[in-house]
Amino acid sequence: MKRITDLEKKYVLDALDNEFATSKNSIYTNKMESKFAEIFKHDFCISHVNGTATMHTALHALGVNKGDEVIVPPLTMSSTSLCVLQNGSTPVFADVDKETFNIDPKSIREKITDKTKAIITVALYGLSPEYDEILQICKEHNLFLIEDNAECFLGYYKNKLVGTFGDFSSYSFQASKHISCGEGGMLTTNNEEYANKARRFTSLGYAGVSAKQGKITRNDIQDPNYNRHVAVGFNYRMSEVQSAVILGQLERIKELVNQRLEVAKLFDEAIEGSTLVTKQHTPKYCINSYWAYSMILNTDTPQTSWYEFRDLFQKNGGDGYYAAWKLTYEEPLFKDVIQNQEGITQKYEEGLCPNAEFLQKRMIQLKTNYWDLDEAKEQAAILKKTLAEFKR
Repeated sequence: MKRITDLEKKYVLDALDNEFATSKNSIYTNKMESKFAEIFKHDFCISHVNGTATMHTALHALGVNKGDEVIVPPLTMSSTSLCVLQNGSTPVFADVDKETFNIDPKSIREKITDKTKAIITVALYGLSPEYDEILQICKEHNLFLIEDNAECFLGYYKNKLVGTFGDFSSYSFQASKHISCGEGGMLTTNNEEYANKARRFTSLGYAGVSAKQGKITRNDIQDPNYNRHVAVGFNYRMSEVQSAVILGQLERIKELVNQRLEVAKLFDEAIEGSTLVTKQHTPKYCINSYWAYSMILNTDTPQTSWYEFRDLFQKNGGDGYYAAWKLTYEEPLFKDVIQNQEGITQKYEEGLCPNAEFLQKRMIQLKTNYWDLDEAKEQAAILKKTLAEFKR
């Protein structure tokens, strides 16, 4: 199986043949956004340069302002928190569940103040958070919900597609994701007012764009009295060439996601019966789309065992594995710089999110983006061998 096929190449060449002509611009972007809306069950899809800009746009469109607090998990890529800072708002970290590794609704409740305006959830590694409880919290406290689905394409929670719960949902097309054009992102919503604000924010605040793209006519743009900008905005737009690649990937998305599910099954078989590792728990009512295969090393000495296990895995022929990201509030930017800014009420120190701290030290992330299943089978066999040989 190839990740990039003749289909994507055909669309890219066609986009290039248009030579970036203004009159033909956005042909592939429009097609791609429409296809995304069809697959992911949304009325409005607004493409972006990446999956961080998407969340910045969402916060702006929802009216989350300076001084407002946004509850986020610390066990994830820092983008989820950086977009809050970029918006002038304050990230507040809630702990995660020790079994699913996702943000814990109980911890969310504990972090709510009169300044809380939104929650950003993350479908970590491809697994949905507990949306029944989270939506109830949002309803009780009148909070916005933004879904960060960078790692979750075609995941399900109680027979409902992940990405259809929030006021906005954000997706990433970065190189490691289920579908990719190298970089890119998508923001989705069913609210036209929010979509209008989001589209303008991504397009320099242009008057001629709206929820469904829109277009500035030649007569308008050549008129010396034309008022272009009606709102604050950035240039977060995705290019035609990127859109052409993603259109091709969307037409193959089930194939691309299913490949990762097959790889995950191989790892399931490899760790079966082992007490050395415990994989991320996927509840029976969820479908995990497995951006990565995650598990923790059951050890009391993670600072040494994690490295020793990885060394043995590589010695046996494994291609290495990844740690979890350092917890966001443990990053130097947060503990040394952001900590000292006005409005920060949390102390970024050990004990802030004990479950996340426990998991991060022990986490093993195995990649699932093997496009050759024979290679994945070999890696699974090496994992099984390493588990059998490793001495705690």
